[in-house]
Amino acid sequence: MLHRAHTLLAILVALFALLGSSHARAQVDVSDPGPPNIPPELMDVGVNEHLQGQVPADATFQDETGKMVRLGDYFDGKHPVLLVLAYHSCPVLCSLVQTATLESMKAIKWTAGQEYRVLTISIDPRDTTTVAAAKRDGLVAAYGRPEAKTGWHFLVSNNEQIHKVTDAVGWQYKFDERQGQFAHPSAVTLLTPSGKVARYLYGIEFDPNDLRLGLLEASEGRSITTVDRLILFCYHYDPQDRKYTLMATRVMQLGGVVTMFTLGGFLALMWVRERKKSRNDNNGPKRPDDKNDSKKDGGVPKNPLPQGSHARA
Repeated sequence: MLHRAHTLLAILVALFALLGSSHARAQVDVSDPGPPNIPPELMDVGVNEHLQGQVPADATFQDETGKMVRLGDYFDGKHPVLLVLAYHSCPVLCSLVQTATLESMKAIKWTAGQEYRVLTISIDPRDTTTVAAAKRDGLVAAYGRPEAKTGWHFLVSNNEQIHKVTDAVGWQYKFDERQGQFAHPSAVTLLTPSGKVARYLYGIEFDPNDLRLGLLEASEGRSITTVDRLILFCYHYDPQDRKYTLMATRVMQLGGVVTMFTLGGFLALMWVRERKKSRNDNNGPKRPDDKNDSKKDGGVPKNPLPQGSHARA
């Protein structure tokens, strides 16, 4: 048992050293090349993060079936929401973002429509419910999980209602008259169960681990397992890299707790074994007394007086 405990401690120490060195390598400073030259059509296009900003619950849309809905209908106080802003006639970027979102959704255990909701809102007021329904059917079919049929919705509306949402989350875009297309950022937004901005994910590819951790964080601790809580404790969102990174210090803290409980359990086990052994020793067979010895020898006491000897009066 003692040998196994030493082996476990050695493995833990080696693991912490490896994680610490990996974290140190991740912190290597990379010189900033400076701001890129931004084309005029992309000026004022980007994300102005509004963390903890409230999405307007009274914004009205039509869903893929043509039903009039309020945005607040999708915030039930229990499930986080993945918000995707796009438009369905977008030739390149929107398709890349939606495909990246789909692939990340497929790669995580949580299921849209079960542990979280997905809202795809078109920023183009010209998009119709028919187009939205066709896009939804294709993506839900590619997702391959039937729960998404009730948990993934595609919404369309007019400019006023669209801007209520984009302004609330700081998603800045504009229409390029020359090309007849929208210039917009490539980012998705994670919302809490009450409709507040929790996190942004950027790019045309999303690390499934970032999506999973973002949903865990956006859930605000609702209906997540103890293992998920420990995972979320060990990761931290790095605003510079715009992704979740493993925190070596938190891993060490968690490892210290694990080590403490391991040693505590080992010592408790040894103490119980010693108590049991001591109790068995105290309850063992006793040495027979003289009275019992006399009975076993036919009533003749031990060390009788020699024959012929008499007591003198």
